[in-house]
This record gives sequence, structure tokens and C-alpha cells, in this order.
Amino acid sequence: MSLRTTVLVAAVALVDDENRVLIAQRPEGKSMAGLWEFPGGKIEAGETPETALIRELKEELAIDVTEACLAPFTFASHIYEKFHLLMPLYVCRRWKGIPRPVEGQTLKWVRANRLVDFEMPPADIPLVAMLRDLL
Repeated sequence: MSLRTTVLVAAVALVDDENRVLIAQRPEGKSMAGLWEFPGGKIEAGETPETALIRELKEELAIDVTEACLAPFTFASHIYEKFHLLMPLYVCRRWKGIPRPVEGQTLKWVRANRLVDFEMPPADIPLVAMLRDLL
């Protein structure tokens, strides 16, 4: 078995007042373009998953989230061809601002039981059933 680099990524299920979850479509030019995912991004050196999410949500969606509003929920561990992805998933129900697609991505608010209708990266798929059961 070849050794793969572990990539740490933090993601969040933003849940609105109607219990819908925000998903974003990966824009053209990125790996896995066209697939839908939960907002988030790579955890940089020296960052905690929570600080990475706060930074990424500000950069990608122009919203402000506090660490107290990020509830750890579950995680994904998936081996891709060139790396191993470890991704904690948080649930967040409170933020400041209205999420908007700063990086040109498409956003959709989706009921948890409809998330299966959207093609997602392999690491995200097991998270869908868990969110459906939560919401």
C-alpha cells in the first residue's frame, strides 16, 4: 500500500430556520468541478478546524460565524487516489450576514432528505444520511 498525504479539511452544515442545509457547487477549474459540497476548506498550519471554518466562511460566503456556534457533528475519512481526506463536519445554525457566493460558486438551500439528489464528492456522501437523521 502506498503512503498518502493526509489532507485536513473542515466543513459545515449551515442550517437555516426552515431546517434546510446550504450546499455549494464546486466551480469550473477546481478539482471535482460541478459536484456539490458543504462549505469549508483546508485547515492551514497553526489553525484549528474551527478557526479554519470561521476564515473560510468569511472568504467564501461573506458571513461571520463565532466558534461557539460551531457544533462538532461527525467526520469523514476517505481515501482518494492521491491523498487521504480527514474532514470534521460541524453544524451551525447561527451566523451574521446572508450567505452569498463570493468565489463564483452556485449555492442552494436544500432539505436534508433531498441532499441525495445532488452529486457530491465521495467523502461527503456518508455525511448526507447522518444529517438527514439529525434534521
